[in-house]
Amino acid sequence: MEDQAFDMDALADELCQLVPGFSGLHAIEKFNTGQSNPTYRVEADSGRYVLRTKPRGPLLKSAHQVDREYRVMKALAENNVPVPKVYALTGENSAIGRMYFVMELVEGRIFWDPALPEVSKDERAAIYDGMNDVLARLHSVDPDAAGLADFGRSGNYFARQIRRWSEQYLASKTSELPEMDSLMDWLWENLPDNDGVVSVVHGDFRLDNMIFSAHGERVLALIDWELSTLGHPLADLSYQCMQWRLPHSSGFRGLGGLARADLGIPSEEEYVARYSERSGIAVDNWAFCLAFSFFRLASILQGVCKRSLDGNASNPERAQEFGKAVPLLAKMANDVMSGKA
Repeated sequence: MEDQAFDMDALADELCQLVPGFSGLHAIEKFNTGQSNPTYRVEADSGRYVLRTKPRGPLLKSAHQVDREYRVMKALAENNVPVPKVYALTGENSAIGRMYFVMELVEGRIFWDPALPEVSKDERAAIYDGMNDVLARLHSVDPDAAGLADFGRSGNYFARQIRRWSEQYLASKTSELPEMDSLMDWLWENLPDNDGVVSVVHGDFRLDNMIFSAHGERVLALIDWELSTLGHPLADLSYQCMQWRLPHSSGFRGLGGLARADLGIPSEEEYVARYSERSGIAVDNWAFCLAFSFFRLASILQGVCKRSLDGNASNPERAQEFGKAVPLLAKMANDVMSGKA
């Protein structure tokens, strides 16, 4: 276990210095879910906490910046966006030899299946509406007023992202995939003009990155901010809406092939319209946004696969499964490009 390599005495001393009121470290246990930054449950006399750090070993450029996660969560907590309270951020020379931050442990429900089989039809509708509300609230935050004016680069967000994920895909690819090559070409050829719309984007906005109240649909915390930046809000919206298209029978557990209306789950069109009504943001170039989101996720998962081969993945077995999903995502993007989906 990776946590067994920690110097518990040194970590306990450091946490006592960094976290207000911290005392009596008992145990630290790694959560077994997630593919990004290793995350641990911390048990202490003073309560329960979460410690989130970079993975070990060589990392892709600009990836796993836990200091950015800490910064955006601290800012959004004061701007009507539900996030865990953050307590402290270390440097690279911490007691565990890597940068990490500590935040509160939010107790609640995490749903892993978007069909929500464990709740009623009415509650499903409320949960989806709660997610929609949080996304609109996030995109309504003024980055300048929140102290996040420099949290991302200026210019065309989609152009920057296509360039970034193309480079990272090419650096991580383990085999030739013509569908990804044609997708990258199509995205550049169909890149929309910069419309000047900028918001804080989460970058991985999906159901299982939210902690819900034990009873009801309220989102207590939106978590996993590793990919957050300043960008176009439709990137977040289209990323989540891939869920409506991905097959439920796959490892993604999407909503494809399900009778969504019978389940009480809104259609993609209804969800998008409600978001636009709440946020005041017009939804244009939807096919491009969807194709971009499939491409971006495929590039991310290719990187996870490569890290698993290099021995640095947080969850190696699942990482290899994700690598096998890259061709599926590339095909679905090509279907969107051609108008088949």
